[in-house]
Amino acid sequence: MFSRSALARVFALPLEQATRPSFTTTTFRACLHQATTTPPNQPTEPLSAAPRAQSSSPKPQTQPPPLNPVATTRADVPASKQPIAPTFTAPLTVSQSLLETLPHLTSQKPHYITAHLHDRPYLITEGDALRLPFLMPNVQPGDVLRFNRASVLGSRDFTLKGAPYVDERLFECRVRVMGVDSEPLRVKEKTKRRRRHVQKITSKHRYTLLRVMEVKIKSVEELQREGAVVGEGKA
Repeated sequence: MFSRSALARVFALPLEQATRPSFTTTTFRACLHQATTTPPNQPTEPLSAAPRAQSSSPKPQTQPPPLNPVATTRADVPASKQPIAPTFTAPLTVSQSLLETLPHLTSQKPHYITAHLHDRPYLITEGDALRLPFLMPNVQPGDVLRFNRASVLGSRDFTLKGAPYVDERLFECRVRVMGVDSEPLRVKEKTKRRRRHVQKITSKHRYTLLRVMEVKIKSVEELQREGAVVGEGKA
């Protein structure tokens, strides 16, 4: 004997199985339709290669200029870093004796000068490397400076001395800032009498490195072109 609920469940089973395929087929078709649709951002055609990639003769590649070009002459120095020309209210006055002996000094090279920077003399010639005993402010590597204070201009056999300095219109001395150098770290111990505390003070000084680019003593023709006047006094 079967109960009414069991019979009803047996007879109702084929109806549920018959209705399930239609529901499953509809769901599968809906999912298949969603999968075959193309997104709006995706291209419908295959990507093609660029024309420059298909060319048999590629264009020559130009290399970018260096970031920090090294200037070898004064013409290679940018205009923003060129030294400012000195301005004077009166022309240079030279003596007759100086005009007679100056060609001997200018013709004999190399020249040297005794330049003064912060009241310290530096004997330099062209090509020398100079390390200042301090850190020069407001300068950057690559800047070109001019030493316009010198007490002695000379060569191997001739010397021109100033009283105390030579007029800066008689010579040109240009240096280039190469960078900054620092010394090793120094530690100094300081203590006082009847005290057990020892104080340690550290110091690490920095110095400016320079390279002498040009040491030139002007000739008589250059002085005359700049408007030098011959007088009785000393230059």
